[in-house]
Order: sequence, then structure tokens, then C-alpha cells
Amino acid sequence: MSIKMNAGIITSRLAETKRFYQEVFQFGITFENDFFVLMHTPDRKAEISFMLPEHPSQHPLFHPEFDGKGVFLTLEVPNVDEAYEKIKDLKIPIVIELRDEPWGDRHFAFTDPNGIGIDVVTHHAVE
Repeated sequence: MSIKMNAGIITSRLAETKRFYQEVFQFGITFENDFFVLMHTPDRKAEISFMLPEHPSQHPLFHPEFDGKGVFLTLEVPNVDEAYEKIKDLKIPIVIELRDEPWGDRHFAFTDPNGIGIDVVTHHAVE
């Protein structure tokens, strides 16, 4: 069985969120309409979707807006130090400063317009 997955976040900040992921990470648009946007990473290996809450075309299961807690995204990048400098230059508040972990990750974190934690990481082999 082949499975492709993308996460979906229900948000009233659809335009702001779309702009954030385009400007900060150069995400592209896979599909978009007036209440939904499906975005992809620059290499098109992963996607994420955002949708307006309470849209009448959607089942009530997909009506409530995300409350800003309990979700994080990890973005693996080739050079976390460059990504860190870019985020600082964009004046995005950093929640976890750039640091090395004993298991080999070098990372930092901040939040998107919806309060989603974004962990930007480069993995290094632990010797």
C-alpha cells in the first residue's frame, strides 16, 4: 500500500499563514481556493494544508479552528545556522535559541502565525 500524507490546520489566519510559509520557507502552492490552500516545500517532498474554519462546504468534523496548542512541525534543513540567521533577519521571535543536542540535532524553534511550533533542525551523526 502506498500512502501520501499531509497535515491540515484549520485557521482563520489563512492569508497571513500562506504569506508566512511563502516568505519564510519559499513554500509553493499546490492547490488553492477561497477557503483552502495546499502548500509544498520547495523540493515538493512534503505538503501542508490550511483551511478556514466553519466553512459550509465542509463536514462539521472540519469546522473548529485550531487553538494554537499541541502541534509542532519539524523542518530539516541542510544548514541550520543559515536558517537561524535568516529567521533572525526577518525579526521573527525565536523561542528556542540555536543549540546542539546530545543525540546529534542542531536546532532552534519559533512559532508560525497560528502558534504552531516550528523546529528547524540539521541532523548530525553522533559518534
